[in-house]
Amino acid sequence: MKRTNIVGAVAFAAVVTMAGCNANPKDAAGPGGSTTAVHKGGTLTILTAASDVNFDPAKSQTLATTSLGLVLRRLTTWDIEPGKPAKVVPDLATDTGRASDGGKTWTFTLKDGLKYADGTAITAADVKYGVERSFAPELSGGLSYHKSLLVGGADYKGPYAGGDLSSIDTPDPRTIVFHLKTSYGDWPWIASMPAFTPVPKAKDDPKTYAQHPVASGPYQVASYQQGVAVKLTRNPNWDAHSDPVRTGGPDQVVFQLGQDTTVQAQRLIADFGADKSAFGAGFVPPAQLVQVQQNAAAKQRLVTSDAGALAYLAINTQRGPLKDLKVRQAIEYAVDKRAFQVASGGAIGGDLATTLITPGIAGRAEYNLYPADPTGDVAKAKQLLSEAGQPSLNLTLLSQNDQQSLAQAQAVQQGLQRAGITVTIKPVDETAWTAAATGDQGDYDLTVSSWQPDFPSANGNIQPLFASNQIGGGGYNLSRYSQPEVDTLIDQATAETDPAKAQALWAQADKRILQDAPVVPLIYTKNSFLHGSNVQNFFVASFPAYPNYLKVSLKQR
Repeated sequence: MKRTNIVGAVAFAAVVTMAGCNANPKDAAGPGGSTTAVHKGGTLTILTAASDVNFDPAKSQTLATTSLGLVLRRLTTWDIEPGKPAKVVPDLATDTGRASDGGKTWTFTLKDGLKYADGTAITAADVKYGVERSFAPELSGGLSYHKSLLVGGADYKGPYAGGDLSSIDTPDPRTIVFHLKTSYGDWPWIASMPAFTPVPKAKDDPKTYAQHPVASGPYQVASYQQGVAVKLTRNPNWDAHSDPVRTGGPDQVVFQLGQDTTVQAQRLIADFGADKSAFGAGFVPPAQLVQVQQNAAAKQRLVTSDAGALAYLAINTQRGPLKDLKVRQAIEYAVDKRAFQVASGGAIGGDLATTLITPGIAGRAEYNLYPADPTGDVAKAKQLLSEAGQPSLNLTLLSQNDQQSLAQAQAVQQGLQRAGITVTIKPVDETAWTAAATGDQGDYDLTVSSWQPDFPSANGNIQPLFASNQIGGGGYNLSRYSQPEVDTLIDQATAETDPAKAQALWAQADKRILQDAPVVPLIYTKNSFLHGSNVQNFFVASFPAYPNYLKVSLKQR
């Protein structure tokens, strides 16, 4: 999922090997962060550029360990600790699911005594309804892996259209059974995604649920000021003993909305007043990274991941001359990856990329189908354009209008200009970008995005970005790429329950996709985050390349 802003999307997206984190108790953050004893109390502030926080699990693409995880629980979740690989663990369920019928049927049992913030019981029927409403067209945009896996999912339009999804059974209030079309060994990870949040049918209003969800996590939404702030307070019925991953440290969590990433960084560098108890949800921009390196106190509060999420240039394969493979290959050679890296902060911003499967994902194969100097091969690009009968092109690049996105777009623009490709940048805000890039129209030629897999499998690198059923409708196939051979490979890899065989199929799909040049891999990004001096337990583990919101606490005063 694209995750330029973890609260707003998640940009999602969102994989892999981050800097090793020091698990020894200490206060200084260091490269990957640190942990110490959890103190209860205080108000934690999260600074975000997003204009809202969408708490509707059906529409959410946020990670299990970020914003929604503070308010909403799921069947399973992620155990994220410094210096350890990510694990899927039970959340509302007693285990991570029990497979039968060769991996086509998965059964979960809810823990006893679970309650919502209002004191009512959480039931299996609520989880079933939460999954069903994610199919409703009016709630599109959320993570959708389960939609193509559940029997009958292709034709189901959600509960508002009438009827339920018969492939989800709830034989009693604590048992839920999922029937899949194919064997799927990663289903425990799927059950950790937002759609697997319980939603009580009687309290579901699809128009307002995004701001007023029924809380099952340690916090509930106390107030919601669109574009200004969201305040979370403690859920009196959250049972810490039933929750393996959330520490519930702060008494309150406040999201300050509309905070530009540069403003976030400047406030946190200054470390004054309430900002001592804050952290930035956005990546620290390149200019502020330089500033932090020259500020010893701020440098101790900077947390940077290792190379992980893929930043890439999506080429709309359904637009005019971009339908021609040689034109797309020319763009592969013309792009100046070094300039893009510099625009992303230099070496601290990421490593140069050549593959789709990101570092740290099992089965990844290292290769480069378009070998060139990091600055590109302009002569090769011009040759391919000439062969395609397109010695000059005029293209539109859809870009988000924040400072870093525009700098990255300009790096792409300048690189392509050398080969005779004129690029006009069309800047829009994050919400408009998401609507345009993932909508049905596809009115753009190029766009820059980044992707963090939604769980640590090559499946999360490939299927959401390149399966043909992810074109439009909120899907993230931004290159609008449709190749039957690749769809077949994706289906085969998804159904394969032997990890080694599945990994080989995903690696095969990776290379097959890039033969068609629907995207240009640019860099494997390194994400840097700042926090205030009163913030503790702020770290980036080996997966994902984002802080674990569920563990953050404040120093005792």
